[in-house]
Amino acid sequence: TLGRTSTWKVVWFTTWQAVGSTAVTIAVGLAPAYVLARFDFRGRSVLIGLVTAMFVLPTVVMGAALLALLPDSLDRTVWAVIGAHVVFNLAVVVRVVGSLWEHLPTDMEAAAATLGASRWKVASQISLPLVRPAVGAAATIVFLFTFTSYGVIRILGAPGTRTIEVEVWRRATQLGDIGGAAVLALLQLAVLIAVVSWSTVAQRRHARAIGLTPTSARRRPRTVGERRFVRLVAGGVLLVVAAPLAALVVRSFSTPTGWSTTAWTNLGQTEIRPGIRIGIDPVDAMVNSLENAAWATLFAVMIGALASLAIVAAGRAGRALDGALMLPLATSAVTIGFGMLITFDTDPVDWRASWWLVPIGHALIAVPFVVRTCVGVLRSVDPAMTAAAATLGATPARAWRATVVAYLWHPLAIGGALAAAISLGEFGATSLLSRSGAETMPIAIEQLLGRTGSILQAQGYALATVLAATTVILVVLVERLQSPLPGWTRQ
Repeated sequence: TLGRTSTWKVVWFTTWQAVGSTAVTIAVGLAPAYVLARFDFRGRSVLIGLVTAMFVLPTVVMGAALLALLPDSLDRTVWAVIGAHVVFNLAVVVRVVGSLWEHLPTDMEAAAATLGASRWKVASQISLPLVRPAVGAAATIVFLFTFTSYGVIRILGAPGTRTIEVEVWRRATQLGDIGGAAVLALLQLAVLIAVVSWSTVAQRRHARAIGLTPTSARRRPRTVGERRFVRLVAGGVLLVVAAPLAALVVRSFSTPTGWSTTAWTNLGQTEIRPGIRIGIDPVDAMVNSLENAAWATLFAVMIGALASLAIVAAGRAGRALDGALMLPLATSAVTIGFGMLITFDTDPVDWRASWWLVPIGHALIAVPFVVRTCVGVLRSVDPAMTAAAATLGATPARAWRATVVAYLWHPLAIGGALAAAISLGEFGATSLLSRSGAETMPIAIEQLLGRTGSILQAQGYALATVLAATTVILVVLVERLQSPLPGWTRQ
């Protein structure tokens, strides 16, 4: 596999598109990160919410949104791929860099401006060097996401455009080259480990004490120039994040003959005209997605709750289990799906034709999120409460249930909502594990958008709109659940 020229062409495209996407994302995201971190203005929280919403949307929805927005001349090009990566990962730069920028002391910048330094010199010689560690961290995260890009490439890439992720899927499902797919999956994992290791060393080398203030440095824009700059950046960000979603909805009602609701009203019909069938049922795909999400949420919550209890009870020995459960975050969904496909293929665990293979794959991806929400809460429970309950006559089981399990329901609700959102939008592992006739919404969206015919593509946009709305609702639910419970104080 490594001796083939085609392999290194795939590796080269994967690398340069990831580097280009990372560079453009950092360049585009620095100004919004600065404005949202340093200035208070009307609509700031809404803008942050929109940027974050774009990041949590499934990759197939982001690909469909850019496909709906861009002109035909840019469809199925590498520029469309890079554009989707920028919009998708803009929240990473805003959050990571902005969180540091918000708490940086402003006295050095003010002193330099008083001594006559221009705004560009202040930014290039003082502000940017101070946030360099955060910029490096954000660049690493964006590179990892774009290097393992799959859904965006499948939706927006031209025929024959393949990243390592797409090549693993193609060799495993279309060519039957399991060995070659395994080699590429391990090669990709080696690159990810190398990048993370380099980033960790670089962050330690550049880390410095910068005198973070305990309070936020945000303020209202004072001068006319500042107000214009804030309006310009905020308007640009709003356009970047809102335009793709608006285009997605518009294209679901648009046909060559004008506006129509045909795509929505015919979602449950598999025959577009007598004798011509589309081969997929969008409504059945929605039902399959909801069923998979329900089972995946149940599996993830059960496994995550038991693992969290074991990690906390084991103390220092629980670190090994904690680290092992985080491994799915260190690789890609396609690699996870491929690993499950070649693992559970022999008796007595030949699950390839079983309905539960897909929800178990989704649960494997979601378990780390459930564990992370539960472990912190469990570690915050005061052991003295359990001892007090035992002193009052409660049995050990009842004392543990009243003082520990009572605090577990809230983080489990948060983890369950996250697991449901992850399952509904999961595309990488599902494309390897799902069976024909049991397509999920992401699979159906990719197939509909790849067909010719305006009605079929409009149905794909309609289905993407439904998936986007459902994901946003779940994320809003998570945000509401994260508010502290009455009487709950964390130590």
